[in-house]
Amino acid sequence: MDKEQNQNDKELYQSFLNESMQDYGKSHIIPKKNQKRLIKAGRNHALRTNIMISLAVLLLIVPVLTLSSYLYYAFGGKANHLIDIATKTIYVTEPNMSLEEMELEEDIGFFTMNVYFDVFKWIGKEDYKAGAYSVRFALSNPNIPERDMKLERPLPNIGGMETDMLYHPDGPYGKTAYSDWDILKHLPDGTVGEIYLSLDRLMKPEEIEKQLGNKVEVRWVAVDTGLEDKSLYEAEYSVAPIGYPLQIDSTTWSPFNGRDKSNEEVFLDILHFLAKDEKTAEKISRARSLVLKERIPYIEKNGIHVYGAVVTGPTSELRKLKDNDWIRTMKVGEVKLWNWK
Repeated sequence: MDKEQNQNDKELYQSFLNESMQDYGKSHIIPKKNQKRLIKAGRNHALRTNIMISLAVLLLIVPVLTLSSYLYYAFGGKANHLIDIATKTIYVTEPNMSLEEMELEEDIGFFTMNVYFDVFKWIGKEDYKAGAYSVRFALSNPNIPERDMKLERPLPNIGGMETDMLYHPDGPYGKTAYSDWDILKHLPDGTVGEIYLSLDRLMKPEEIEKQLGNKVEVRWVAVDTGLEDKSLYEAEYSVAPIGYPLQIDSTTWSPFNGRDKSNEEVFLDILHFLAKDEKTAEKISRARSLVLKERIPYIEKNGIHVYGAVVTGPTSELRKLKDNDWIRTMKVGEVKLWNWK
């Protein structure tokens, strides 16, 4: 009797459970339209969550990378060091070219630094803007600078002994170069000019000044380094002229301000400085090669002798230089309206 009662109770319970499950299933069936809506809402929620997480990560990464970049260029004065390489390279590789430090700007990005500066030429008795440089450093490695030159007769983008208008008297390139005396002859007297003089022999810088007198100013001299008299085959390097400004630059920030050392001493100091980062300096200069580790010992052993000079003065006075037998070749550079005082 008890067994039959228990069996009946189990069947009743199972029946009741089945009915309850059926009722629950019927009451919780979601239409297909609503199912799609729920799935879409879930996807959108997940997408928004991922976006918010990504933004949060980026907002954390950006300041960390920015701070790391500033620390990289600030540590050990790296930014100033790279700027010094760029500016000093200009002084010793670009004839009659200078910079205004107040015009120099830098912009630091994610482990990159852009340096912007203007370059100037002294023609007659005034500085004229010659162009603008933009140098981008990736960490410490520079790209080839972007140059926006404003000159009427700019030097080529790649410098060499055959292209830079200053020729060694014993070198192969100046033998076929012609002079621009005829161009100078037809320039009006009310102008001042810049000309490139290649000498027929090596001279000391002060000797050139003595030869020219006080009506013409020597701005930059090209120094003999033992490679300029060789062909590319002999030298094994394609080099461009290197030199330094002969006049004292009275501005305090210029390396050639004459306050502590002579221009000759500053020139050699700059060459030693650039030799430590020669590849960086070569990228910034127009020269294919600087070969400073060979040229510096030659200069220190033989002293400074020059084979060319960039001079400026009234056009009428520059014409008179044609009578000097120590001038082998003359090339006209920039010409401006009269400003001689």
